[in-house]
Amino acid sequence: MIQPPVSTVSHALPKLYLLTNDDEFTVLYRKLEAALATGLIALLQIRRKHILALPDGKSTLYAEALKIVNLAKVYKVAVVINDDISLAAKLDVGVHLGQQDGDISDVKQYLAPNQMIGRTCHGDIELVKEAKNDGVSYAAMGAVFASATKPNANVISRQQLMEGCQQGIDICVIGGLTAENITELAGLPITYVAVVGDIMDLPVHQIAARCQQWQQALNNTWNAPAL
Repeated sequence: MIQPPVSTVSHALPKLYLLTNDDEFTVLYRKLEAALATGLIALLQIRRKHILALPDGKSTLYAEALKIVNLAKVYKVAVVINDDISLAAKLDVGVHLGQQDGDISDVKQYLAPNQMIGRTCHGDIELVKEAKNDGVSYAAMGAVFASATKPNANVISRQQLMEGCQQGIDICVIGGLTAENITELAGLPITYVAVVGDIMDLPVHQIAARCQQWQQALNNTWNAPAL
């Protein structure tokens, strides 16, 4: 699996980081194919919490993830698995971990050096610093806005994001982001913009166009001339 470089802090255009939703799998697969085919998705996270809640959740998730990883390989898109270190190791992809989902030094024993490790850091700068010291690939900060996915998440400030971006680690922003409100983050040197509902909740035939709208919004926001 092709992986982006680890912890390459950049002031370039943020990259789109797509997360799966809980659609029925055949619909999800078609949506992912439409999104990945645009060439605009840099990173894909497999997060299927409803599937895991089923009696045969683990085996179902493995079957789904295998198909998604193979699809991502076609389009040369890196993949991370949400929370599940053993599944990430089995599929030879990266992993994204919450604060309660494992010690980074332990995780590194299971994954190859080129496999990405993301860490949820909320708005806590100390957690961002810890993530950097642990050698993770990126620190995720949010929620930037309230979202349908996590309506009770604490919204963080621009100042917190600015401080996070000064810690020498790639920063991923997440939480309620849309192609319209992303303009509010103009000027911040973030690496990844994580999106779920604003792309994945659309019908299949609208997915590609929305990805294009996202790319245009990123271009307009980060390439706009300074005032």
